[in-house]
Amino acid sequence: MTDSLASLTDQLLHAARKAGADAADAIAVAGTSLNIDVRSGVLEQAERSEGTDIGLRVLIGQRQACVSASDTRAQTIAEMAARAVAMAREAPQDPSVGLADPGQIARNWDLAALELADPADEPAPAALQDDARRAEAAALSCKDVTQVQAASAGYSRNHVHLAASNGFSGGYSRTSRDISCVAISGKAGGMERDYAAESRVFQADLPDAAIVGQLAAERAVARAGARRPRTGHYPVLFDERIASSLIGHLLSAINGVAIARGASWLRNAMGEPVLPDGLSLIEDPHRPRATGSRPFDAEGLPTMRRAIINNGVLTGWTLDLATARRLGLSSTANAARGTSSPPTPSAGNVTLTPGQYSRNDLVTQMGTGLLVTSLIGSTINSNTGDYSRGTSGFWVENGQIRHPVNECTLAGNLRDMLRGLIPANDARPHLSRRVPSLLIEGLTLAGE
Repeated sequence: MTDSLASLTDQLLHAARKAGADAADAIAVAGTSLNIDVRSGVLEQAERSEGTDIGLRVLIGQRQACVSASDTRAQTIAEMAARAVAMAREAPQDPSVGLADPGQIARNWDLAALELADPADEPAPAALQDDARRAEAAALSCKDVTQVQAASAGYSRNHVHLAASNGFSGGYSRTSRDISCVAISGKAGGMERDYAAESRVFQADLPDAAIVGQLAAERAVARAGARRPRTGHYPVLFDERIASSLIGHLLSAINGVAIARGASWLRNAMGEPVLPDGLSLIEDPHRPRATGSRPFDAEGLPTMRRAIINNGVLTGWTLDLATARRLGLSSTANAARGTSSPPTPSAGNVTLTPGQYSRNDLVTQMGTGLLVTSLIGSTINSNTGDYSRGTSGFWVENGQIRHPVNECTLAGNLRDMLRGLIPANDARPHLSRRVPSLLIEGLTLAGE
């Protein structure tokens, strides 16, 4: 498959040169996905999709344009190139656009070491249906679960190839296998819902479907009888399931696009402490069997391990070539792109330094406060870092979980929140973002 995609990118580059482009890059993506949904033990829906998409970016001087298609015929490719060149000639000049210099591009990489794609055969639909059925059955076996809203199993395999007129050409494949279940406890007027989901690159690493269903049931039952907490100022423990959202806000704030626009609450924080002393945030694009791993970025630059935050101090932004040029810096090889748009910076695998305590230790340590297991909506001021989100979870009193809570809102400032957080040691090792539960001392809680 990668050979045929390489041929498509070559055709796109040839057509771009013939149409009058000064430079160009091309991407071709082919994918297969299969998803099975089960309800009441029988097949409810089966979906399978296959397709190939192609994208072309052309540059004329300091002007660029992007076009894409799902038709790979030679005539379509020629028309794409002509259209892209015509668009580029009308585009505004941008001194930041341009391909990587030939000396910058990746030359050698070890795909086998990254283990991005499972060599096992695609699972049969019957095997996926059995996984979904067993997850549902496990959830329904819990006496306090009244129904299962959804039980699903899926598989996908994608191939991507990127080539550019600067001499870069490379591609790789990626697989994913997943199971999910959503369980509901209680009856009308007092129903609560929760979920469990697992996804792995290699099918052999996936937990048993019954475990997923059982966990969804336990979480839904634990939420029964939820009520609003007292309004006040309390310590808040973000459960591992949602703690990575806080690091996600940080990553958005140091994204080169936000920094170049001056629209970030961390725009002046380079070289300053943003996490507690001793904590680091490490990006590693070469972790085996991780969904954020890749040998090169979307501009053909070799990816590398880097400390985004070292011992609490912010060391740099997340940059592609264009944002790096705007800021007078060098790319961090974080370009990502689809077939219809130019590259933009995006962080991949990140790991936050774990703490020495378990989540239960932090529950005990917090005394009286809130354990958050679900976040609803989002109001984040990108310029100030002011934070406000609807939430639900469990009320903690005297270091013990007392009862579930819902219909409440958390508020604070991300700069203060991140600077004072305390990490647990429960990050799941297979995730692209390995972030443990996080305790934050003192957020405003609006309840009753």
